[in-house]
Amino acid sequence: MIWNLGSINIDNFYEVPHLPAAGETLAARSFGFGLGGKGANMSVAAARAAARVAHIGAVGPDGRWTRDRLLEYGVDTPHIAEVQTPTGHANIVVDAAGENSIVLFQGANVKLTEAIIGQALTEASPRDYVLMQNETNGQEYCAATAQSLGLRVVYAAAPFDADAIARLLGRIDFLVLNEVEAAQLEAATGKTLDALGVEDVVVTLGAKGCKWVSNTGEKAFDAYPADAVDTTGAGDTFTGYLVAGLDRGMTTENAIDLALKAGALMVTRRGTADVIPDLKEIQDRFGI
Repeated sequence: MIWNLGSINIDNFYEVPHLPAAGETLAARSFGFGLGGKGANMSVAAARAAARVAHIGAVGPDGRWTRDRLLEYGVDTPHIAEVQTPTGHANIVVDAAGENSIVLFQGANVKLTEAIIGQALTEASPRDYVLMQNETNGQEYCAATAQSLGLRVVYAAAPFDADAIARLLGRIDFLVLNEVEAAQLEAATGKTLDALGVEDVVVTLGAKGCKWVSNTGEKAFDAYPADAVDTTGAGDTFTGYLVAGLDRGMTTENAIDLALKAGALMVTRRGTADVIPDLKEIQDRFGI
């Protein structure tokens, strides 16, 4: 079982000819909206990877439909609270090459209470997984509670904040971050990834794949070829599938391989949570 303390956003998408420069006004070629937020994306990905996942989060009255959408996608939703703060949202511009720029409003995502988090985790069992990102409050309390209950803590270090990671070191079992974030973390701590005291670290490298750093050494994984049209949500899809694979008892190598396949398929689609591929799509695409 996966318990995901995660953000829930309403994503607004704008397709533009290129990413805007400072002071530039661009006419969007198209507009759309849907379910998003790193937390929601990862919950949907894990559920579509055949894991059972419960989302711990908050929405405002304007975001009730996002909770319904998560339930529709197979995510357990009893621990999503409704608060009197607007639901988080993200304005996402995507250029012709599939690259994106995002402006984020945190909203209800930072109005979680220890009571909400603690009540959810009372239902957890030892060896369950707790997944977190840096888009909600309550991370330290959640990690400490999870550790005391014998749960494994996975932290996806985005949006990156070295201080946030530093406060969690000693409580993280599995750390996921991208290449830029990894370099920033090493610079901020003065330590290499294998000296952080984290059992497993996965660094995503975009089109170059990823690397896994553990107490047994470092291993590189190549990415699967893909004609990318939108990279939004690809990292979240990777992480959700990775944790789902681990929760289902896969080896770390096999879970990473599955996550890379999911990410490769995700970048061929426009959107976020609503277009994350399910396990059968990946099996059909890659013949597994």
